[in-house]
Amino acid sequence: MDDYYVYLHALTGGALIGLAASGMLFANGRIMGVSGILGGLLSPQRGNIGWRISFVLGIFCSSFFISQLDSLNFQPLTTRSNLLIMLGGLLVGFGTALSNGCTSGHGVCGISRFSMRSVIATCVFIGSGVIITYLLNHVLLGAL
Repeated sequence: MDDYYVYLHALTGGALIGLAASGMLFANGRIMGVSGILGGLLSPQRGNIGWRISFVLGIFCSSFFISQLDSLNFQPLTTRSNLLIMLGGLLVGFGTALSNGCTSGHGVCGISRFSMRSVIATCVFIGSGVIITYLLNHVLLGAL
């Protein structure tokens, strides 16, 4: 029964992300790439701020509300140090700038548009994550 619950959550989450990406494209004519939306707030252009703020607030508010409804699934699952987590976030930010997009822009929206650039970027994202996870857990034995 627990496996069914996990799969149902994953399927529901994936469907909601797909609906949000489609809605963003149809309503605004824009790709739902979170790093690009957030980056647009760092260099704002007149008339292009309100929807970006609404999008980012929607991510935080919906996460908060769902965590209140289902707190067991929102417990931290890592024993890594906060410094390592912040370093990881910094490296992800650098990677999204380097690839001109993030997993939502390339992985969800780009691949669905049959963009070869997005396929390659997503393979690099996933491959890098697998390699780093292996190195942290098996080579460094979780020391960091």
